[in-house]
Amino acid sequence: MSNFPHVPQGRTQQVYFYFGALIFIIAVINPVNYFTDVATSFMVKDQLHASANQVSVFRLITALPVYLAFVFGLARDRWNPFGMKDRGLMVLFGPLSALICVWLAFQPVSWFSLYAGVFAFMLSTRMVIAGYQGLISLVGQEKLMSGRLTTVWQIVLYIPTAACSWLGGFAAVSLKPPQTFMLLAALCLLDGVLGLWKPKAVFENAYDRPEAKIKDFASDVKRLVRHKAIYAPVVIMFLWCFAPGSQTALQYYLTNTLHASDAAYADFNAIFTLAFIPTFLIFGYLCTRVPLKKLLIWGTIIGIPQMIPFLVIHSATGALWLAIPVGLLGGIATGAYYDLAMRSCPAGLQGTLMLMVDGVYYLSQRGGDILGSKIFDSDPKNGFAYCVAAITIVYALILPCIKLVPPHLIATKDGQENPEEDRERLLELEPAIS
Repeated sequence: MSNFPHVPQGRTQQVYFYFGALIFIIAVINPVNYFTDVATSFMVKDQLHASANQVSVFRLITALPVYLAFVFGLARDRWNPFGMKDRGLMVLFGPLSALICVWLAFQPVSWFSLYAGVFAFMLSTRMVIAGYQGLISLVGQEKLMSGRLTTVWQIVLYIPTAACSWLGGFAAVSLKPPQTFMLLAALCLLDGVLGLWKPKAVFENAYDRPEAKIKDFASDVKRLVRHKAIYAPVVIMFLWCFAPGSQTALQYYLTNTLHASDAAYADFNAIFTLAFIPTFLIFGYLCTRVPLKKLLIWGTIIGIPQMIPFLVIHSATGALWLAIPVGLLGGIATGAYYDLAMRSCPAGLQGTLMLMVDGVYYLSQRGGDILGSKIFDSDPKNGFAYCVAAITIVYALILPCIKLVPPHLIATKDGQENPEEDRERLLELEPAIS
């Protein structure tokens, strides 16, 4: 990854290191990631003797704040706790999340404690996530390094995501519920401590530039709705994550049709996730040399056939090997879509759009999983092949959606000045910055 031309190399590395440390901790405590999700779902299953349907309902209801994540993003954009902005959200909600975990640790496992505690934990951590996603988008816009920060973000995010698949299972088998929640509490406190860190390379004048300015609430809502650039990343992320058949249907295909073990499915997910990283690095190299438009188009074209190789495998071992190329095919597209989301944020409303994208990510996954399961169950012999066809069609629909993006927004390379975008932002905010 090359360095932003106006930032000394050492300071650019500080930006990478700061966001890398922050994202790593938040990825582990994020309750919709594997560690918390797997551990708590096993508590519901084993401690409360719940059925599969009851577990899925538990996951659905406790994740409601995720689907409405834009509300937390809007709160982030307008709130300034302790006069510290995004750091204040970490200082406030990191310890609050830890207190919720401590409360859970001292409660007997029950439907009430898990529903109330996990739901409250979900609410609290959404504010932390709103803070870091809004901040990384703001810094990416201001320093013209949205592509390189996307690379850092996704690489650091995918490593703990893959590890947490294993950690969640370890916690479910080897740790008692109080131990799991106390471990989460310690990690949440660490996030609060990170909120006290204020590297100049990240925060110096970060909230004083036009990219960070806001108006009154009503004007900002109107500005958000009228900002044409916000729609493409939301629609594209919905299609990219919808993927009917890539979760439950794939799990049943591997375990029932190919007679793989449950552990093999977990291994597949870990390998698949880690396989994105090499192409994230390629994206980080290309984004400073190729306009984002080309990366969006070619990343999508490469990603469209991502699931088709499943149609030619006939063993669990083959599926595990296949996880590598399948993951590699998705890296450039994922990087380009998040880069687009960062560039598309209206001034001062970075948290709102990034959390809209985040909410769509999880809502789309859930909807795609439900549809994929129904397609799979509709035909025991060919159901998974129909899922692969559906995924391929949905991915292909992304290509025409790229035309929704304002052309000037994706005409530049990462680190390249965009005078047209600067003029548009100043016109949009003229009363607020005059």
